[in-house]
Amino acid sequence: MYFLYPRLGLVSVRVPTWLPFRRQIYFNGHHWLARFAFRFPVSAFFPTFPRMIIAPSLLAANFGRFASEAARAERAGGDWLHLDIMDGHFVPNISFGPEVVRTLRPVCDLEFDVHLMCARPEILLEPFAKAGADRLTVHVELGEKLAPLLWKIKSLGKKVGLAVNPPTAISLIEPHLRQVDLVLVMTVNPGFGGQSFIHETLPKIQQVAAWRRARNLKYRIEVDGGINFTTAIDCAKAGADTFVSGTLLFGQRDMKAAVARMRRLVVPHVGAKPSGPPHLADN
Repeated sequence: MYFLYPRLGLVSVRVPTWLPFRRQIYFNGHHWLARFAFRFPVSAFFPTFPRMIIAPSLLAANFGRFASEAARAERAGGDWLHLDIMDGHFVPNISFGPEVVRTLRPVCDLEFDVHLMCARPEILLEPFAKAGADRLTVHVELGEKLAPLLWKIKSLGKKVGLAVNPPTAISLIEPHLRQVDLVLVMTVNPGFGGQSFIHETLPKIQQVAAWRRARNLKYRIEVDGGINFTTAIDCAKAGADTFVSGTLLFGQRDMKAAVARMRRLVVPHVGAKPSGPPHLADN
């Protein structure tokens, strides 16, 4: 969440990620004093209120112009770059591999949020880590493989993400919550971009948010699939704070305006008490 002031524009200043606070400048060109008004995200003072993250998804970009598309996402004000890695086995599609990440790393300063939709992620963790991934997310559906995968990601010095598909019981992620930095609730069935949002996944988001509050944990809650201006608000109300959007953002001629609009619409709901009673979603 951010302090918002009427009639003042919001301009994000990108600073190194190791700084404790991401500073925001609010200014109005008609008021010289506002040029010097610095405000901090609420999360800088109240850690239980995570700041909103927007992660444009490279899956929806022009595959013939990956470098320029990644740069466009950064110029537009995206916080992370989301990279969906598909192997044709875990999901019925193939996307790209570590070499794309390695090529993009020198030309893009965004955090690389790598989502491994793969049947054998154990053979890919180290290549993607070396290529420049900042976060590696694997699926709870991998079953017995999961615990060593989470340990391996941590040992590589990367942030740990855990994803769950719409048909999977959300209870399967509960034993692993203390080992992860991010929970990704898939809001479409993974494999292809441009799908419609599955509203039945909202109780999953509510449950993950309820566990985070009850146990005073700090993981982020990410949503991916069918995220547009309306569904992003729905997810934020349910407890999400990190929003992957591909078709909406990369499909805009003015991505910067789309990112700004999403942030303006969704920020007031991020960190608020999730709507609806939290309950355990069976699916």
